[in-house]
Amino acid sequence: MPDRRELLTTLAGLGVGTTIFQRALVASAQENPTGITAEMVKNAEWVAGITLSDEQRAQVATVLTRTAASLKLMAAASLGNEVLPAVHFNPAPGLPPHVGPLGTVTPTTLDAKKPDAADDLAFAPLTLLAHLVRTKQVSSVELTKFYLERLKKFDPLLKCVVSFTDDLAMKQAEAADKEIAAGKYRGPLHGIPWGAKDLISYPGYKTTWGAEHYKDQTLDGKATVAKKVEDAGAVMVAKTTLGALAMGDEWFGGKTKNPWNPVQGSSGSSAGSASSVAAGLVGFAIGSETLGSIVSPSTRCGVTGLRPTFGRVSRHGCLALTWTMDKIGPMARSVEDCALIFGAIHGSDANDPVAVDRPFEWPGKKPLKELRVGVQPTTPEKTRKVLTDLGVKLVPIKLPNEAYTGAVSSVILNSECASAFDDLTRAGVKDGLGTYATTFRAWRFISAVDYLRANRLRAKVMELMAKAIEGVDVYVGGNDLVLTNLTGHPTVCLPNGFTQLNGVKVPTAITFVGQLYGESDLLTVAKAYQDATAYHKERPPLKVD
Repeated sequence: MPDRRELLTTLAGLGVGTTIFQRALVASAQENPTGITAEMVKNAEWVAGITLSDEQRAQVATVLTRTAASLKLMAAASLGNEVLPAVHFNPAPGLPPHVGPLGTVTPTTLDAKKPDAADDLAFAPLTLLAHLVRTKQVSSVELTKFYLERLKKFDPLLKCVVSFTDDLAMKQAEAADKEIAAGKYRGPLHGIPWGAKDLISYPGYKTTWGAEHYKDQTLDGKATVAKKVEDAGAVMVAKTTLGALAMGDEWFGGKTKNPWNPVQGSSGSSAGSASSVAAGLVGFAIGSETLGSIVSPSTRCGVTGLRPTFGRVSRHGCLALTWTMDKIGPMARSVEDCALIFGAIHGSDANDPVAVDRPFEWPGKKPLKELRVGVQPTTPEKTRKVLTDLGVKLVPIKLPNEAYTGAVSSVILNSECASAFDDLTRAGVKDGLGTYATTFRAWRFISAVDYLRANRLRAKVMELMAKAIEGVDVYVGGNDLVLTNLTGHPTVCLPNGFTQLNGVKVPTAITFVGQLYGESDLLTVAKAYQDATAYHKERPPLKVD
């Protein structure tokens, strides 16, 4: 006789009745070691609010008893978080594969000198840092030591670092300086110190996923995104914090703080990536998003974050939370910084079946005045004026607002999370998982029928979204975080002014959303807006005792 958990799993997987019905039926089955009987099904029908015939009851009882045995065999097999399901999400299923060049990425040409003040160097955008390194005004070793010192000075206040990677950083910085001296310049990331969200695996260092249960975990493989950044010549100085298992800003070492208001959390889950960039502790960072984990901390900490189109950047070697919604993206001090980083990390990967090749050009090929920008009724007049002054054409749009959209997102995300960490639930692990221990157990009772129904409704939302924005290249975002994470559209978040919170000056933000794989146009509009407003040049008033 299968145990109670296995029977519950079977019933939930078959979509038979409600959770209450399933529990009642299993409770009866536990009293009869020969299996589920038709009588047990009949006695539990009132709980489910359904009525079956005698023949149907017998059929259900037989199927469930047989299926429980199959599930028991499956449960005995070990599945690590790195194992992908054989089902993949495609945000643009009708779009044929791209064949041809992937585009070029060229930073803005600068004629600048090294800043005299240390803070000016610390908060310099990647574009300036790259210019200084390329022209040998600053060595990578000098810059790396500088940022490591700042990280160690402010980390006790901000709690934004899980692991410092000093030895690796100095080796990479020395190698970068040698290559640049020899005339081998790899591009704008060469020699620039960066922080990796600690769900990005790197051999020789812990990859903790922010959770107490995994605080000593080391993974042998190198995440594809880490390899691409490394191939571009960047220098990894730290593994930055994330909320436990990519939820919020609380991890096993405490709460990561917002540099603008250190009594406040930095939001999450790319908490340390946002905090360290905002505080001028790294040249840039890499974060990830399933449902707000780049946009939310970027908003809170006043940094620029790009959540690319789903499948644009490989997730191989990164924590899998939700296979059909997880995305990797850059977090930096300017839109152009994000463009330069994105140019180095996008592209297909044999180890991630959803990662695709699509062209990306920087600067974008379309003139600003030819781009059409969607605005909604809630778009502020101040924003409209900035865009009008830039010369773009404003087009009214109305996003789909189906009542079930949030439910669809929740069912998909929760089902996949529960599956990704099912081994922990089966093992009865309750501690060291943050808020997830209880929810993982609860989410196991979402039926396979309901999960697939949610995905069918997702396809409907994708169709509605495509129609709603077909007349624009970019639109000004709003209350669309759930919607765009569900459809896979790219979003860039950037500072858009300040407000007062309990007497403290804190950033506000604006988001722009592009067409699928339309990052070139998206970042073109966002950069023009950012240049016109210049809120990204403000700095938090950091102090340490």
